Amino acid sequence: MSAGEAFQQKSADVIVVGGGPAGVAAALELKARGIARVMILDREPALGGATRHCLHSPFGMREFGRVYFGPAYAQRLQRQAQNAGVDIRTGHSVVELGQDGALLVTSARGVETLKARRIVLATGAREKPRSARLLPGDRPVGVVTTGTLQSYVAFHGIMPFRRPLIIGSELVSFSALLTCLTHRARPVAMIEPEPHPLALSPFQWFPRLAGVPFYCGAVLTDIRGRGRVEEADIRLADGRILTVQCDGVLLTGRFTPEATLLNASPVDVAAGSVGPLIDQDGRMPNPIFFAGGNVLRAVETGGWAFREGRRVGAAVADDLVREPCGAPGVPVTFADPLKLAVPAMLRPGGLDRPAFRDFQLRFTRHVQGRLSLHLDGTEVWSKTGLWRPERRVLVPIPAAAFEAGQIAFHFREAN
Repeated sequence: MSAGEAFQQKSADVIVVGGGPAGVAAALELKARGIARVMILDREPALGGATRHCLHSPFGMREFGRVYFGPAYAQRLQRQAQNAGVDIRTGHSVVELGQDGALLVTSARGVETLKARRIVLATGAREKPRSARLLPGDRPVGVVTTGTLQSYVAFHGIMPFRRPLIIGSELVSFSALLTCLTHRARPVAMIEPEPHPLALSPFQWFPRLAGVPFYCGAVLTDIRGRGRVEEADIRLADGRILTVQCDGVLLTGRFTPEATLLNASPVDVAAGSVGPLIDQDGRMPNPIFFAGGNVLRAVETGGWAFREGRRVGAAVADDLVREPCGAPGVPVTFADPLKLAVPAMLRPGGLDRPAFRDFQLRFTRHVQGRLSLHLDGTEVWSKTGLWRPERRVLVPIPAAAFEAGQIAFHFREAN
């Protein structure tokens, strides 16, 4: 067999990088639309992404019509992909993206190159570790993220501490609190640097109902410990320093797209999100690359990622029957307090059924005022309200936007 023949055997029509809800959904949709050779590459030993170690529900209500806990949902994703005939390759890490659709991949078999007509990036998101948060203090054992905690519990039956301090108040923060309480750990406190909790109101009461002190506007100023965490200092909103005795610090939330692969490859990254830059079809500036799920803007639920992945998969299937659309995109511009916009560009000549019919926006902070969308300097949409960080904001993409030369979001803060 020649090298060229061996290369062709390793190729596919579409390669999906990432086997979480978005990646599996894209692959399922591609197979349902008659795409013969669909491959999923995932570095973990099984599909499912972060849901594999989420020991809570609900998952799967809208996708499969029933409620699953995270591990069962991940197993359902794996079965669905297997039954659909997807070529599943776990334990495979992509280390480089080639502009021609060639991927440099490492696995237990060594290093190989795989190539496809289209590539879908669905690598998800991750929480920022201590190094990215620039936290002060000693470097003892016991400072972990929610993902690490849930992996310890789900895969090894290990609770790494008994009296942790929890930092953050996003939805995942309350999931972390629940994991602690249900595995015989009693957090000493929960703190949020912002002046307001980031999760919705019903979840804000959970710490107090569980007897866990909850402080907003509070900042971790020191971690002390020799072998492991022993105590931490917290600066409260009124300036007082509170010292708590704890044996761990649990860092929750502050998700960021898992975009390390993009940093090592000649791929455009969107402003604000550090995820892939995409148009209304989920297509990147290089038209053979697409992206969907939490790699675009951390973080959404597994169900949201699944539905988005399915729409991107449909767009890729439609795109395969024509020449790739290489028309330049028109960037979507914005400024603080807006953090990001997805899609961050619009491209004329796109598909009749775009994967994204709304702009998805995020704010950097809790703010009140008027948000507006302008096309070529003319306002076409506006809304006044109270906007919270990390809350999803959807703005319909007007048809006129695809013909516009300038697309910009503006914000006027209330006095």
